[in-house]
Amino acid sequence: MQPSLSSLPPAAQAEMDRIGPIWGSDIQKHRDIVLAAYDPILAKAPKAGVTITRNHAYGSHARQVLDVFQPATAGAASGAAPVVVFMHGGAFVRGDKQASPEVYDNVLIWFARHGYVGVNLEFRLAPEAAYPGGADDLAASIAWVKANIAQHGGDPQTIFVIGHSAGGTHVATFAYDPAAGHLARDVAGIVLISARLAADVLPENPNAAGVRAYFGNDESVYAARSPMNHGAASALPVFIVNAEYENPLLDLYGLEFAHRIAVARRRAPRTMRLPRHNHISIVAHFNSGEETLGREILEFFEQRR
Repeated sequence: MQPSLSSLPPAAQAEMDRIGPIWGSDIQKHRDIVLAAYDPILAKAPKAGVTITRNHAYGSHARQVLDVFQPATAGAASGAAPVVVFMHGGAFVRGDKQASPEVYDNVLIWFARHGYVGVNLEFRLAPEAAYPGGADDLAASIAWVKANIAQHGGDPQTIFVIGHSAGGTHVATFAYDPAAGHLARDVAGIVLISARLAADVLPENPNAAGVRAYFGNDESVYAARSPMNHGAASALPVFIVNAEYENPLLDLYGLEFAHRIAVARRRAPRTMRLPRHNHISIVAHFNSGEETLGREILEFFEQRR
């Protein structure tokens, strides 16, 4: 068994170790186990000095809203703080910016506690908003951030974006896909956590229905619509992160994506495999006392390479 810096009680960590190898057999059931383990810890976690304002509209749809997490250190006295935008997952067809009473607020609270203005993004879902709707919503939210974040102590010229799972797909599409029509000129770097970087409806994929709902029924367009086939053309700083226990194939796609970028740039991008974590705990653990991934991301932001 690999060493762990886990913030979970021993019994809860033992349960994480038990469900890890069988994660893909019942993702929703195991997701609920993870949230139930972390919520009590996160409820007692440090939050002082972070002001949260909810549901700022960046578009006309009811789901086009975002929450802002402002640290006490951000503002006129100390200067504008860099900004972190977080985009959650949900297999393209479900998910909310608050998956539980504490998750995903915990991600932005942790970054706010470390001097960043955090933005937690809600967005439209498939099939109502099919490809490239997620990237479109991210682009609209970035426009809102650039126009408004200074009022919350943030620096509109220094924006980083983190995407988890399907949110990682949307971030990568926004950053790389020329057909989506955005390309990330307005962000300083991206972090792709457990992202779906290739569209597939293979038997191994328990979220194949979500892929069809977002990317369409015509499998012949999947390759062209997958971030996998576009990232190598960009020099945008990227950090690719996967858990030891992933939704099937996502870790494979993360490695392939990193390899393609490495070959194109003649230098490997930053990558990380987080031991003893699964597809949900990889984000649920932020602000729990375990900081290995968070510190790696902060270093990536500072170095931007």
